[in-house]
Formats: sequence, structure tokens, C-alpha cells
Amino acid sequence: MSWLWLLVPLAPLLAGSLSVFRERIAGWLWLGCVPALGMVVWPMPVLELPMLWEGVRWGVADELSRAWLGFTALLWGCAGVFASSSQRDDPKRRRFWTFWSLALSGNLLLIIATDALSFYLGFSAMSLAAYGLIVHQQGPGPRRAGRLYLQLAICGEMALLAALMLRSHAAGGEFAFAAWQSLPMDGLTLLLLLIGLGLKAGFWPLHVWLPLAHPVAPAPASAVLSGAMLKAGFLGLWRCMPEGDPLLANWADVLLGIGIFGALYSALLGLTSGRAKAALAYSSVSQMGYLLMVVALAWRHPQQTQALTVVLMLYGVHHGLAKGALFLSAGLIHAGRLPRIGWLLLTIPALAIIGLPLTSGGAVKTALKEGWSAGDFSGWLVWLTLSSLTTALLLLRAVWLLRRDARDAPACRPPLPQLLPWALLSSSSLLLPWFWPALREPMLHGLYPGGIWAALWPLLLALGVAGVALKRVWRVPARLATLPNPALSLSLRLKRLVLRPPMAVPTVRLVASRWRKRERRWNRLWNTGALAMSAWLLAALLWFGWWS
Repeated sequence: MSWLWLLVPLAPLLAGSLSVFRERIAGWLWLGCVPALGMVVWPMPVLELPMLWEGVRWGVADELSRAWLGFTALLWGCAGVFASSSQRDDPKRRRFWTFWSLALSGNLLLIIATDALSFYLGFSAMSLAAYGLIVHQQGPGPRRAGRLYLQLAICGEMALLAALMLRSHAAGGEFAFAAWQSLPMDGLTLLLLLIGLGLKAGFWPLHVWLPLAHPVAPAPASAVLSGAMLKAGFLGLWRCMPEGDPLLANWADVLLGIGIFGALYSALLGLTSGRAKAALAYSSVSQMGYLLMVVALAWRHPQQTQALTVVLMLYGVHHGLAKGALFLSAGLIHAGRLPRIGWLLLTIPALAIIGLPLTSGGAVKTALKEGWSAGDFSGWLVWLTLSSLTTALLLLRAVWLLRRDARDAPACRPPLPQLLPWALLSSSSLLLPWFWPALREPMLHGLYPGGIWAALWPLLLALGVAGVALKRVWRVPARLATLPNPALSLSLRLKRLVLRPPMAVPTVRLVASRWRKRERRWNRLWNTGALAMSAWLLAALLWFGWWS
């Protein structure tokens, strides 16, 4: 029954192709995620496909891949149900579902791939198809964001392909990730991997496309972009890097510094944003800094790789579902007015990302602190606490911006196909720790007075600062609200450079009468002997061909 793994990437493609001919099928495209969810619940043996290329194996061979496949399929399925309602009246919905199916298929394929070629195939399909989701709504904003995203995505694809080729060459032509674990890493390959996968992961300073793409993309697309696609970069980093490599240990300090600065600086930038989805995008960049910290800890302490693998798995599941719920909230408030219990449900994923006890975020923060304190970076723990404060401030501002946008919502209730998947994702931050032992253990481990206070005081302080800001009507200074975007300027210059011809186009003016006279003279010259000359020329060619 291992052939069932073929359904994981092919089911979304089949459903998407059918929806092009039958629009009614679009409402059932979320069923393309069912094979992936089924493989999580009932995993099958790994499928070998030597007819494609040597060493191809699809399946989930460890708990990290299984958990990654589970939350990715769940998020795409919920977002697909939401999109079937929100995109129902969109005249360009066929194009939307085409890119949606391609991106979903690529995302699922890269998770079940155990070799670099399959991973790259899925990664490229997901990255390039995401461009169609970003520019779907058309207009100057989506076009500008899509142009920058596509330029960076192509650069990332080239860097990733070069890095994978270098790793394969060092492994004697092997593309299996398992064969790379014992090979030392060189500096050029490491740099190319960080650039190629980091551009998709969206951590600082490779995040420049995120704040532009999320505000202009449809809400379901933003949910899967931030909740699922960003994590693909970290999954690739985790699989491609060997354990116990001295070069990785030397780079750990730099990587940890980038993660801490990205978590703090991105959250501060998000506080200057005046749009809810832009603030949520900066929150995603900040949270990717936390995942980068986990990678740095694993590089410095290879003996703790197993424990930090669990932390990475928990953080990916927690953030993917919580951030997907928040982006769906941004689309839901434009479809109708939420009741009070709806607003309470909306704040659950935000509080979970802040790290509230008894939530998935609180469990993940406890596990991260335990892994951090056990290593050489225990003196840097104060920066992790400070980043929790900036995260709380940014999420409170995002919820406030969502509340402000809800004033213009229609008086009716949101449609049920949008409410149900959103409610499932929002409540997962509260319910998942009780049903998943891997989350329940760190959640309960942090329920002591010191741990509860460490998790609550950043939120309480942020609430105090927010209350003072609302009472005194603080506003973002105009200079901070209109900060220039150097990446956008470089993107526009690159576009103009590409469109500009490399050489001046020659302008030749032809005089028709002069060329007509020359044509007549040429015809008179060959008028008498043209047939004979042609016969001799044909004979000479045949003779030459026979001798050669």
C-alpha cells in the first residue's frame, strides 16, 4: 500500500485540473488534503520510485516530517474551505484555484521527499505558484509585491539549486538526505543554502517581500503563505545540514544573533504599520527569528539535536495553525460582524503566540527556554525575554487594527463555510496541547509560580503600555509610518534594466523605389540563363553530396 504516497502530491493536482472544467468542484478542492491527513493517521511504508531517478523515496520517516505533514495538510484544508466561500463570486477564481493546487501539491511533496531532487521539485512548484496567489487581486499593489517576490524567488531557486548540486557532488552523486548527514559542510554551500532557503523562510534580512505580499494577497493565501510555506525553508535547512559539523558550530553565534535581532527589529517595525495584515506579516518575520534560534542552538550543541528537533516540530505546528487562524480572521471580519464570543476566539491564537500559559505557545516557549538554558547561550536568555515583550506589543496592535477594520464590516454574520474552519484553527491553540502528549508535557511543566509569572509579565506590561497609548491617543509618527523600502526601489530598477534593450535599435529607412529598381536589374540579369544556371547548381550539389 506504499503507492498511496502518490496521492499526497497528485490529489491536489487532479482536483485542480478538474475544477478548471467544472467550477462546482472548486468547493471540494479541500478534499485534496485528505490523503495527506490519512497518511499522518495511518502512515504507510516509504515508497521507492526508481523509475523517476535513483534514490527517490517518498514518505515520512520520522516524527518531524509526520507532524509537519499533519499541520500543513490541516491548514491548507481549512484555508481551502474558507477560500471556497470567499472566492465564490470572484470572476478570476479558476486562475486562483490553479495556482492554489500547484502550490499545495509542491508544499506536500517537499515534506514527504527524502531526497534533494524531489524536495527541490516541490519547493520550486510551491514558490513559483505562490506568485499567482500574491498577484491574484491585481492592481499596482499586488503587481509591485509580486514583482519583488518573483525576483527574490528566482534568485533563491538558483542559490538553492547550486547548493544542492554542490552537496550532491561532495556525496559522490547521492541526492538522499541520509547520505549527506556524515559529510562536512563547506562555507560556500552553507551560504547558498541559507540564502536559497532563507528567502522563502522570510527571516531577517531576507524578509523584504513578506510585508508587501501579505496585505495584497487574499486572506486564505496569506494564511498558507505564512502558516505553511515559510516553514518549508526551515525544514530544508534541518534536513540538509550534517550533525556535529565544526563549521556549523562556528556559524552558530552569527545565526543566533541574526535570529534575536530579527525577532526584535521586525516586531518594532510592525508597530509602525497601519494595516492589520502588514502587522501580522511582521509578526511572522519576528517568529521566524525564533525558529532560527532553534537552528543555531542545534548547530552549537549537536548532542541536543534530538531534543531541539522536538522544539522545532512543536514550534512549527503551533505557529502554523495560530498564524493561519489570524490571517483568516483578517478576511473574516470583512465578510460580516463577529459576536463577542467570536472576538474571544480571535484573541486565542494571538495570546498563544505571545506565550500565554495553557496554550500551545506557552508550551513551546517553555520547551525553548529549557533547551536554551542547557547550552552555552544561557547568558543570552534575557534577549529572548525582551523579544517576548515586543511580540506581545505587536500582537496587541494587530488585534486592535483588526478591531478597527471590523467597523466597516456588513451587518450580517459571516458565512458558515468561513466560520467553521477559522474556529477550528483558532481553538487548536487551546485544545491541541491536551490531545498531543508532545505539547502537553512542556505545557504542564511550565505551570509553576515562576514559570507562570515569566510567561505573563510580558503580556501584562504590553497591556499596560497599550492602555496608556490608547488613553493618550498616541499615533505613529509620519516618518516612521512612511519608511522607504530599499528592496522595492532595487526591484523597480532591476525591472527597468531588464526591459531596457542592451543595444540601440537601428533605425533604417528603406526607399521603396530605389530597391524596386535594383530588383528589376537583377531579374533582367538572370532572365535568360536562370533555368540553366539552376540546373548546373543542383547537379553540382548532388555530385558533392555523392562524393562526401
